[in-house]
Amino acid sequence: MESGSRRPYRMGARAAAMEVTRTRVLEAAAALWMRRWYDDVTLQHVADEAGVSVQTIVNHFGGKEGLADAVADWVTSQTAVNRQAPTGDVAAIVAVLFADYERHGDANVLWTAQMDRVPAIARAAAHARSQHRAWLEQVFADRLPAPGPAREHALNLHHAATDVYLWKLWRRDLGLSRQDAERAMCDLLTSIDPRNRHDA
Repeated sequence: MESGSRRPYRMGARAAAMEVTRTRVLEAAAALWMRRWYDDVTLQHVADEAGVSVQTIVNHFGGKEGLADAVADWVTSQTAVNRQAPTGDVAAIVAVLFADYERHGDANVLWTAQMDRVPAIARAAAHARSQHRAWLEQVFADRLPAPGPAREHALNLHHAATDVYLWKLWRRDLGLSRQDAERAMCDLLTSIDPRNRHDA
């Protein structure tokens, strides 16, 4: 008969194993969706990449859309960790942002192009925009006006100046080096600093 002390240990080990499996599936799905269209990735593809069965994925996430929602949440949490930057240090803020975009920018653009027809991606994009705006409020807290129309205007400018599509324009479409693209973003952010406006 199994002792009372052994049962909690086994339950804990099983929960840990389930979490490892869940993370492996999330990593596999994210890796596939970073380079392929949503419709081109099946649960079987994810299962093969993660080394699990399709039924395991269904048990954890309920299906493809549930998996996509979970991947979006997982990537969001990873982004929050990777985007730590000192408030007000424009060069450091841009460097942190570019480090993220250099890793995931192409995937972000790929996903965004599908948001009009894939509900899970539309939800992920809306959440990402909200998260990015909150991040801007944090890292540019020293320069943003008090709550009101002027603050909203400043946030809109900063959102545009740090958007992934601007990174794509500079790095992919125009072929700028990372150094030149970072300098361009720094210059743009400096030029829209609300503290430099004499009519504010």
